[in-house]
Amino acid sequence: MRIIGLGIDLADIERVGRVLAKYPRFAERCFTEHEREYAFRFARPERRLAARFAGKEAVMKSMGTGWRRIRWKDVEITGGGKPTVRIYGTAKKRAEMLGVTSFEVTITHTDKDAMVFAIALGEHE
Repeated sequence: MRIIGLGIDLADIERVGRVLAKYPRFAERCFTEHEREYAFRFARPERRLAARFAGKEAVMKSMGTGWRRIRWKDVEITGGGKPTVRIYGTAKKRAEMLGVTSFEVTITHTDKDAMVFAIALGEHE
């Protein structure tokens, strides 16, 4: 395996909570059904959603792009246990173009922030 790209992102948990309160459709527009179901099982869903939001950005950055080229719901960060990445649509096309075959992600939290580091991996040439 070789590293194709690295990405990191930081999300403010309180800000995600404020956006959810002000724009209820934010969760539907940015997160997959699986991500929403996972997050809303907890008392503070904004904590899990902030981590997924940062994860999506980190994965996009690991492929050398951002949210303007990849749809939010085309990157899914699984919850519970070791986080994994599932990609669809625009993200899958970008990964195929770059030769990305898998991702590694790690998530960490403080009371205020969620941070995610992502590595895009590909086969040896």
